[in-house]
Amino acid sequence: MKRKHEAAFKAQVAIAAIKEEETLGALAGKYGVHSNCISNWKQVALENVKEGFSRNSKKKKDEEEITRDDLLREIGQLKMENEFLKKKHKQLFG
Repeated sequence: MKRKHEAAFKAQVAIAAIKEEETLGALAGKYGVHSNCISNWKQVALENVKEGFSRNSKKKKDEEEITRDDLLREIGQLKMENEFLKKKHKQLFG
């Protein structure tokens, strides 16, 4: 059965693996997870650290932000859909 672990737990185990004070086998026994999981979590942690130091990370955050125009466009679309549904409801149910 596959278990789900909290992000804080994964981070704790990944940091322990990055420190390399114990082998993956020892860490697996200590934390009760498979050594492959620990290896994967370590790799993910190292990739995320690299992204934190990259100059493009701020640029990516700016690109991901939702603009005011996007929100207004979505509001307009939702209003149109709402009006359409109101008309259909009135036609069907009086």
